[in-house]
Amino acid sequence: MGVDDVPLDDKAKRMRDLLSSFYSPDPTSPSRTPNNNTTSSRFATLDTINTTTFDADQYMNLLVQKSNLEGLLQRHVDMAAEIKNLDTDLQMLVYENYNKFVSATDAIKRMKNNIVSMETNMEQLLEKIMSVQSRSDGVNTSLFEKREHIEKLHRTRNLLRKVQFIYDLPARLAKCIKSEAYADAVKYYIGAMPIFKIYGDSSFQDCKRASEEAVATIIKALQGKVFSDSESIQARAEAVMLLKQLDFPVNNLKVQLFEKLEQFLVDLHLESKEIRSSDLGGIPVSTSSSAHEASIREFAEAVRAYRVIFPDSEQQLFRLAKDLAAKRFEATKQQIKKQLSSADLVAMLRVIWTDVLLMDEVLPEAGIRDFTFEAAHDAIKQYVAGRFSHLLLDISGTLVKVHDNQKGIIEEECPLQAALETSKKALVQGSMDALLDTRRLLDENLEVLSTLTDLIIEWVREGFQDFFRKLNDQFLVLSGKKYSANQDLTFGEGMQGDKVLPDLVLLLAQLSVFIEQNAITRITEEISSFSRGGTRGFENSPAFIPAEICRIFRSAGEELLQHYISLKTQKILIVLKKRFTTPNWVRHKEPREVHMFVDLLLQELDTILNEVKQILPEGLHPKHRRTDSNGSTNSSRSNPLRDDRLVRSNTQKARSQLLESHLAKLFKQKMEIFTKVEHTQESVITMIIKLFLKSLQEFVRLQTFNRSGFQQIQLDIHFLKTSLKDTAEDEAAVDFLLDEVIVAAAERCLDPIPLEPAILDRLTQAKLAKNSE
Repeated sequence: MGVDDVPLDDKAKRMRDLLSSFYSPDPTSPSRTPNNNTTSSRFATLDTINTTTFDADQYMNLLVQKSNLEGLLQRHVDMAAEIKNLDTDLQMLVYENYNKFVSATDAIKRMKNNIVSMETNMEQLLEKIMSVQSRSDGVNTSLFEKREHIEKLHRTRNLLRKVQFIYDLPARLAKCIKSEAYADAVKYYIGAMPIFKIYGDSSFQDCKRASEEAVATIIKALQGKVFSDSESIQARAEAVMLLKQLDFPVNNLKVQLFEKLEQFLVDLHLESKEIRSSDLGGIPVSTSSSAHEASIREFAEAVRAYRVIFPDSEQQLFRLAKDLAAKRFEATKQQIKKQLSSADLVAMLRVIWTDVLLMDEVLPEAGIRDFTFEAAHDAIKQYVAGRFSHLLLDISGTLVKVHDNQKGIIEEECPLQAALETSKKALVQGSMDALLDTRRLLDENLEVLSTLTDLIIEWVREGFQDFFRKLNDQFLVLSGKKYSANQDLTFGEGMQGDKVLPDLVLLLAQLSVFIEQNAITRITEEISSFSRGGTRGFENSPAFIPAEICRIFRSAGEELLQHYISLKTQKILIVLKKRFTTPNWVRHKEPREVHMFVDLLLQELDTILNEVKQILPEGLHPKHRRTDSNGSTNSSRSNPLRDDRLVRSNTQKARSQLLESHLAKLFKQKMEIFTKVEHTQESVITMIIKLFLKSLQEFVRLQTFNRSGFQQIQLDIHFLKTSLKDTAEDEAAVDFLLDEVIVAAAERCLDPIPLEPAILDRLTQAKLAKNSE
């Protein structure tokens, strides 16, 4: 079994261990005990050759046990090479150390030679120093007495000056009081205080008393200066500083001065209101702005002085500075509620930002800039939201004008077409104006606005989304489909139940269609171009979702149109109900003319037609005409009634005809009566006619008729068929429903003998002639 080559790192480790043992300061190794030998022999390995407890015999035995002859020879070769390498390394170490020893010896020799020459120079220097010292001592001895005398005279002179200053102090203070040089007076008095403390009760008692009286006068004058409204803030602050130097308790003065600052802040707030009113009154803005800037600079300097005088009042000043910005933004928000223009808003923000920069120079630790950014965030968000709120009010006002006109509150005429165009213009132009005002905010080079660019764009998108949702809710409230507890009192009347105006509902339906098909597309394009300036793209923000808005107004348009049809149908149903519940149909008299309720129905249809012509476009589909060849449009019920057999007077034969009509029901094709309503004139009119005819059929089924009653119904329906011929879009369905009414009357008739066609035509022509007259 061969021995593997020893890795390079193991070889390097053994060399380090050998060199360490060679240069070890304690070459002795621990004594080996029998227990140690037993333990090492038990766990001995080939790596123990590099340890201090190496046992050659044990190593050889282990090597012989683990290696074959070829492995032993290879181990011998490797070990011989290692020994040579170690010998070479040891020789190199010895050579290197020998060179170092030689270099050290040469350095010591050079140092010894230099030190020998230096000792001679040091001895010469010492002799010269001793000579200079002896001469200096001689000069000091000869001049000592004169120096002592001069110093004594100098001290006496200084003392006399101080004494003279003390005696002259009352006169000096009086002069300072007269000239109002209170700072100099305080300086003089403070300079004399150490002497007064020591000799004030003995030698200089009179001077101290006179000086204290003068200082009391100064203190009163300074207090009067602090509380004087005619003095500037800086002068009062200087007076407080002087009082502080005189050890006067200034806590009360601190409170009073802070109240002055608060009052100054109130005056600034009032001044800003006057500036806004002067701008509206035509006074030049530059003049008012310059005056305001001077005032805010004076306030900033007063705050700076107050901070120097009272260093422990920083928190109060921080609150005061933030209060300044808060009041400014509160005033701005109040103006925003009054529909402030974007130009005026930018002007107000510019003034506020100038004030903030001035205050930030004085109180940089107050964080007023961050506070201003937060307040501006809220104010501009309120402005954007208010812009859409005012837009919603404008559109609602236009719709209310239509409502009031129809209710008779406003006398002037306001056609539905004009009202629709006005509402469209208010919606589109108002939206464009809102985007234009917001763009002006973004175009301004103002730091407080630049930091909010992305947020402003986001608020505009959210504003449009919320605006259209609220507009949809407003439409539903105006139409009576939804009741809002917070709706304006203007909408309080005529918004519930039968008081809802159908023509307003029709206008809202068509306006919803316009919003879905035109307004949303244009506004989306404008918002897309408007949003390119922000860091977020239009598609990255889900705030404004045109597809959702289109879906909402598409649904609203359909719902409102159906509601309009329902309101008009309900009004017709009132006429029908009164018509069929008032008379006794069993005892009805022979018909002599078309009943007046038919006139009421036709008048209501004319009103509906007039309304839809103003609002809705004409349809593109041709009318469905009734033909005799089309089995799907011919009513098998009506054919027996049109036959010549109607002239028969035999009741039994007439009833047999009804039996035939019932049998024909089973074999005729089914007709689709109620289809989807489209936003066209013909579709709406046709649907209303179908609904009231279907209701007429139901009213007929609830009554029991005699022959005259049945003939009256036949005459009325015949006249309606003539009048509605060119009104409905689906003429076939209308004819079918008219025939159904006659059949239903025949079914409920005790003696269903119809009128002759000649009599029907004569009575119909008489009614037409009467109407034309």
